[in-house]
Amino acid sequence: MRSFPHMPIRTRRWNDPRQAGDGFRLLVCRYRPRALPKAQETWDAWWPQLGPSHELHAGFWGKRGPPIGWPAYRKRYLAEMKEQSDRIAALAERVRGGETVTLLCSRSCEDETHCHRSLLRDLIEKAVAR
Repeated sequence: MRSFPHMPIRTRRWNDPRQAGDGFRLLVCRYRPRALPKAQETWDAWWPQLGPSHELHAGFWGKRGPPIGWPAYRKRYLAEMKEQSDRIAALAERVRGGETVTLLCSRSCEDETHCHRSLLRDLIEKAVAR
């Protein structure tokens, strides 16, 4: 599912500069960026529960064996997010109310198509459509 032009859900990396219309900037990484002073945070809130679990993160990056591929990562992340339906519904409600939500991930996560933020955006879009 791709973003609809009218659907105000954006995705960026946390270190991307704030842009006009970003609205509520939400960091959705399990890990907070290291050595970043609070005064330099670029997000409005941090919900680490919407990031992949420590185990899934390690599996994707091959920290405990061979890296898992995107299909396995996607499947496991979506399964983990079933436990976060309340948070996803809260974001969908914000979007339904006309607020833009910008999902932020790690600065090392350059390919949005292989990042959990795109999967999360799709989950929020589906919740908005319900």
